[in-house]
Amino acid sequence: MPVSKYTFSGHESFSCKTLWLKKGYDFTRNNYSFNAPDAVVRLGVGKNMVASIRYWMRAFGLSQNDQPLRIADYLFDAGNGKDPFMEDLGTLWLLHFLLVNTGEATLYHLLFVRFQRERKSFERHHVLNFVKRMMTEDGRQSQFNENTVKKDIGTLLLNYVLPQKPKALDDYSSLLTDLDIIRTDADGKGYLFNIEGKREIPWQIFLYAVLTSKGRDNTVGYDLLQEIGLIFCMNDLEVIGMCKTIEAHHADDVRYTDTAGIRQLQFIHEPGSEEVLDEYYG
Repeated sequence: MPVSKYTFSGHESFSCKTLWLKKGYDFTRNNYSFNAPDAVVRLGVGKNMVASIRYWMRAFGLSQNDQPLRIADYLFDAGNGKDPFMEDLGTLWLLHFLLVNTGEATLYHLLFVRFQRERKSFERHHVLNFVKRMMTEDGRQSQFNENTVKKDIGTLLLNYVLPQKPKALDDYSSLLTDLDIIRTDADGKGYLFNIEGKREIPWQIFLYAVLTSKGRDNTVGYDLLQEIGLIFCMNDLEVIGMCKTIEAHHADDVRYTDTAGIRQLQFIHEPGSEEVLDEYYG
């Protein structure tokens, strides 16, 4: 996915807290305005947090122009939502994929899909230099602001990594830490992508990611499968295993082939992306 715009701000340096997306969904579903003076009262948070909730709704691909999108209704609707309080780990994997794939928060796609190809362990300055290099190669070096990107890196890490020196209980409440896909290293100064010991990714969520990324093609090449694997911090063996699992569950619809070193997923009958999520949520 090419980077069409570079966005490193909007979150007010707040990571996405556990119930913020549900709060934001209910707020937008009721047609309340984030700009209204009473937004702080309705959401029960400070003014900067109101702006942050609005940003995260957009960054996770749950709203557009402050209106909830179909996937937000699917998950969070009070009557029919599949997991309104995000109690299922599969929901967190789905939200992580949406965050990386939406591209609204540029750093997440850069880190998981591009940077991870170069390094599996890193320090903050490695990410900062990588972003600067990417923007320079893209002719966007004039848009690079070191302080803004530094804050964005810090916020991203807060989303995924439990703090070593928490200052408040709230520091433990970031939404995606339970995925355990980024860890601090042994000396606590650096970080690593958790390839080996991470939580299990449901095959339905991986298939949903393929279906929403592949466009109209019936054949999905390994480049895209590998990219989706990187989003979930999977190695090649895991990606191949996942493709075989999908084939086993959808034998009439999907074929995984590996002929003369060309690996691909072929759709004979394409299941709907929401239908696949229904399989997961039962």
